[in-house]
This record gives sequence, structure tokens and C-alpha cells, in this order.
Amino acid sequence: MIEIATSPTTTTLVIAGDLDLAERDQFPEIAARVVGLRRQLLVIDMCRVTFMDSTGAAFLISLADAGRKRGGATVIRGADERDLFVLEVCGAMELFRVDDEHSCEPSAPDSGFAVMTSRDEDGSPLSHRDASTA
Repeated sequence: MIEIATSPTTTTLVIAGDLDLAERDQFPEIAARVVGLRRQLLVIDMCRVTFMDSTGAAFLISLADAGRKRGGATVIRGADERDLFVLEVCGAMELFRVDDEHSCEPSAPDSGFAVMTSRDEDGSPLSHRDASTA
């Protein structure tokens, strides 16, 4: 899922889930919307990205390149080392500024409940297979 938020000077893309070949059908429409907004700064929030392949990297590169051609800048925040490595392998890191100071919010708030496991008579945890037959 990709959400677009805007301010007078910034477009923010919030990406959740996989950014890969399976999601490529939505990339042209999103790119057209982002480019059409013509903001000077594009912030790509990758805090909730679970996986990115070279197709996802190509999408981000195309957004950053379009912004650069208009004199804008692209900032990536919340990307993990694996995602940055993919962009580096693609030779595209010079298109991005990396926000090293951004701190992603936890993906799910702590409910305060403990996760309980099934146990057998002697108190040993059961595997999922054992628990389903117990």
C-alpha cells in the first residue's frame, strides 16, 4: 500500500508492505500523481516496507530522477540496510538523501498482553504440530 500526503512544499509517500514486481501495476499511476504535484521535496517513508526488489528500487529511482530534473530533492527515511543496499547496487544512492535521524514508530502498539503457548502435562511448550493434535 502506498499513501500520498502533501504540504505546500513537500510530497510524502508512505509505503507499507512489499515494494516489488507484484506491486508494479500501481507504480505508473502513483508516479504520475507525485510528479503532477510538482513539490520541491519528496519524502519516501519506508518504515513499514517489508521487502523491496529491483523493480521497487527502479520505481523509487524514477521518482527521485523526475524530482531532480525539476530541481527538487528526494529524502528516504526509515529504510533498512537491505533496502539501501538494493539502491546502492543499482548505483542510485546519489539521487537520495537518507534521513538517518528519523525514528520509525512501532508497527503495532504494545497491547500489554503476553503471548501464551500451549504446554503439555510436564509444562514443556508444545510445537504447533503437537498443539493441533493435543
